Amino acid sequence: MSHGTDCSNAAQPIRIDRQPPGMRGATWATMAQFFVNGATFATWGVLIPSVKERFALSDAVLSLAMLAVAGGALLTMGRSGKWIAQVGSARGLMLSGILYAFTLLAIPLAPQFWMLVALLLVFGTAMAAFDVAMSVQAALVEGGRSKPIMSTLHAMFSIGGIAGSALGAVPGLSPFAHACLVGACTLGVALFAKRFMLPDAAHDDATAQTDGHEAGKQGRRMVLVLGAIAFLALACEGGMYDWAAVYMRDVAMSPAALVSYSYAAFSTGMATGRLTGDRIRARIGGVRTLAWSAATGAVGIAFAAAVPLPLATIFGLFLSGLGIANLMPIFFLAAARVPGMSAAESIAAVARFAYVGMLLGPVLIGGVAEHLSLRVSFVLVALIMAGIALFGGKPVRRFI
Repeated sequence: MSHGTDCSNAAQPIRIDRQPPGMRGATWATMAQFFVNGATFATWGVLIPSVKERFALSDAVLSLAMLAVAGGALLTMGRSGKWIAQVGSARGLMLSGILYAFTLLAIPLAPQFWMLVALLLVFGTAMAAFDVAMSVQAALVEGGRSKPIMSTLHAMFSIGGIAGSALGAVPGLSPFAHACLVGACTLGVALFAKRFMLPDAAHDDATAQTDGHEAGKQGRRMVLVLGAIAFLALACEGGMYDWAAVYMRDVAMSPAALVSYSYAAFSTGMATGRLTGDRIRARIGGVRTLAWSAATGAVGIAFAAAVPLPLATIFGLFLSGLGIANLMPIFFLAAARVPGMSAAESIAAVARFAYVGMLLGPVLIGGVAEHLSLRVSFVLVALIMAGIALFGGKPVRRFI
């Protein structure tokens, strides 16, 4: 995702001074954007049961409503990237954040189901634009610091998600009040963080006129490769989120009291990995971090498949989350630095692949489980992660 003043042209990687003015403010403002994004998305998740009850929806119809959010994001991701490249990421964050907040507020108030679906399409569109602009700003912040921070920023998304979910457990808090509180935070950040945002990378017109076409073709090829790897990584992540509890119950034969620990173990691994990922990357470099992260994820999933016992599975899921955690931060950072495309458009393209992977991964795992077994599905996921560990570093080597 890219932002700034003159992005319609950005055919160069992001380049900013090593210590631009206002870096501290930009860092905290970007952290706030990640936090409210996670909180807003989690709040939609908390609202789902009340939506089902209010409209008396069957599970099948409810799934269509849930699909509207993903559909809105996927259908508009490419256009969001182009729009943000034109208006700049700072302004894009503000405008999409306002829309994001108000659609969240409107979800509990939708009087008819068709209006709800329309709102969810807009909600998904706003989320996609916000994601793209936020990730561009994150790449700019990292580029202006002497130490990595991308993984920490993604950790703020996870922390925001925890906060948004926890708020739903407050006794006596209605769905609308919940949406109001989180929407107000998102709106406030959207309105007041803009002044602290970094300007997008300047464009070199001479270079663009001479090499723009060829650089653009090469950049698109690089983005396709990054997108393909992101698809695989997010397919694994989505599969673990959706199938971990089922694996605990049906394969590891876990007591009911321990089943929920599967999701918690994976989520804890993800949060831990992102909170420590920047220090690791600063020490061993991005390519090695990618390789070791994917290898850790592969070992964790393989261990859960090889030792289908409750405690062993919980440990394996924690390891898998620890490994998967830092893959997307690295892919987004690499995408923001691909030459020949604006950061907004390249990140949007990679994000679209990632979204599709997150959606299809659980479906593909379920299909393999139906015809073979869930353990075989987990082995397949472990092999995919091992492939990323072995071959995923080459496409990102020149950018991170």
